Amino acid sequence: MTLVLTLVSQSNDVAPLAKAAPGGVGDARELSGAGWRVVERDVTDAAELASWLEAETPAASADWAITPTAGRKKRLLISDMDSTIIGQECLDELADFAGLKAAVSAITERAMRGELDFAGALTQRVAMLKGLKLGALEACHAERVRLNPGARELVATMKAHGARAVLVSGGFRYFTSRVATMAGFDADRANTLIDDGAALTGAVGTPILGREAKLTALLEETAALGLIADDAVALGDGANDLDMIKAAGLGIAYRAKPIVAAQTTARIEHTDLRAALLFQGYAVGDFVSA
Repeated sequence: MTLVLTLVSQSNDVAPLAKAAPGGVGDARELSGAGWRVVERDVTDAAELASWLEAETPAASADWAITPTAGRKKRLLISDMDSTIIGQECLDELADFAGLKAAVSAITERAMRGELDFAGALTQRVAMLKGLKLGALEACHAERVRLNPGARELVATMKAHGARAVLVSGGFRYFTSRVATMAGFDADRANTLIDDGAALTGAVGTPILGREAKLTALLEETAALGLIADDAVALGDGANDLDMIKAAGLGIAYRAKPIVAAQTTARIEHTDLRAALLFQGYAVGDFVSA
């Protein structure tokens, strides 16, 4: 299989990295523009190269992907929401309105690192919010939730080229439905917070959407389009995103926990979500403003 290494940075020249990459074949190709430094090079081995990139790219603030040269532009974008499309963990921010952010955030962090069962950690955190007035959800969304840089452009560019975009979250539809609209996604899937009309009951709807359900969403969405998992790009940061990321034709770890980053060959740590377009072979000039 022929592979291509894509190196991107918004601050440093990445050509020296491309030229020094183990297993490089032929010349590096300079594709930079509009404040982006982008270089590609054909390579032969992903495993050895990934280890080398882990050590060498941080100093250059460079992100990277090793992908097959065939079928680079994907037909489905499927992405996690919290700490991926947005910069917040909505449940943690919501807990702040109950004075419980520190306690809830500690559980979230362990769950995202894969140290806790996701469903159990979710039900535990939601139970802590019993009695929280529904007005806190609206305030949380309005005051705290913000898209990460490049989110709108990522979605708009892929949709302009015929792709479908789906937001899938272990969080809650109250937020995913709104974030999907903000970023331009076609659909969203998430969990449901149960309320009594005035306040949260401390319960979450079942079945809980977690790691397996995210993979199922990927498979169902691609099948509905007459596609396979190789035709999808998946983004996420936590352990419950891992099966989805590993199954996709292009799985990207976005500022991810170590358990996720270690099992991917595409990582965004320093730039923004538009790097996911460059990894697919889009040029900087192809970016569509939302």
